Amino acid sequence: MRQGRPKGPLMLTVEEVETLERWARRPTTAQALAQRARIVLACTTGKHDGLVAHEARVTRQTVGRWRRRFIAQRLAGLLDEPRPGAPRTITDEHVERVVRLTLETKPADATHWSTRVMARRCGLSQTAISRIWRAFALQPHRAETFKLSKDPLFIEKVRDIVGLYLQPPDKALVLCVDEKTQIQALDRTQPVLPLRPGHPERRTHDYTRYGTTTLFAAFNTTTGKIISAFHQRQRAREFRKFLMTIDDRVPARLAVHLVLDNSSTHKTPAIHRWLARHPRFHLHFTPTGASWINLVERWFAALTEKQLRRGVHRSTRELEDAIRRYIELTNTHPKPFVWTKTADEILASVGRFCQRISNSGH
Repeated sequence: MRQGRPKGPLMLTVEEVETLERWARRPTTAQALAQRARIVLACTTGKHDGLVAHEARVTRQTVGRWRRRFIAQRLAGLLDEPRPGAPRTITDEHVERVVRLTLETKPADATHWSTRVMARRCGLSQTAISRIWRAFALQPHRAETFKLSKDPLFIEKVRDIVGLYLQPPDKALVLCVDEKTQIQALDRTQPVLPLRPGHPERRTHDYTRYGTTTLFAAFNTTTGKIISAFHQRQRAREFRKFLMTIDDRVPARLAVHLVLDNSSTHKTPAIHRWLARHPRFHLHFTPTGASWINLVERWFAALTEKQLRRGVHRSTRELEDAIRRYIELTNTHPKPFVWTKTADEILASVGRFCQRISNSGH
């Protein structure tokens, strides 16, 4: 390797060394700037340009250029020079004002900002507001719901159920159980206009009711298969019948762990007597106000989205047949939901959420 004329080591101040090392290792630094910082730091050791270029996987000309730029302009010489073109019309002050107004204020005539209203307020274009919001992941038009559980045994129940998901017991089956009540058989008052190019499917806003049914479902957390039954009412009597259905469908050699909510129908004396006669059944109750921890709720959401929301059924029998077909397809090609967060991660997230609420001023 040709060494060329020897170069003396660069002399740096303590502040310059600290800045270059920070640029070289900080994840948010642009890769080009991080590479330049590493080149200059390598040059301070007295290595010749050829060796520095070989280690940095660049050309000797590149090393020489950034060495000269640093000697002439110090740290500023490693930064990108202004590019040709029109100067910026949106300054950092404009961006800061848009972000601050979005986060800390509301318009006088609405509950949230829109791009047009914010553009009029700040004297910018709607496109500029949209770009700023995208850059900072701001979506004022969206709002989501939440509910924190007030269950005094919240921590214990979370650890119990998440433990079942992440490390299910040996020779046991974990089933998430719940009832989807009052599923309505609905038909539109006029025929549905089908989808066609340029027009979405259209339907009347009103509908005719043809009765309701209640779906009892048990979601197998390992396989993703569903055990189901239909009943007209949701009482302890119907829940006991569903437990008998589960007992018939699950091999006798396996213990059965049921994750379910705190409904009164799950805790009646009749249910306790039935459980006493079937000791392989173990009930794990979710915290009150924390239905998100029950995986069958996610399956109910998929059922609603794919079958119920836009379905047309002229009788409860027709509705139940449609749900049965969906369950058969689900069990033919099952897909379990994979639980990823540990109990410690969930509790830490809830703790951060509570901290944000306590500091909100409400």
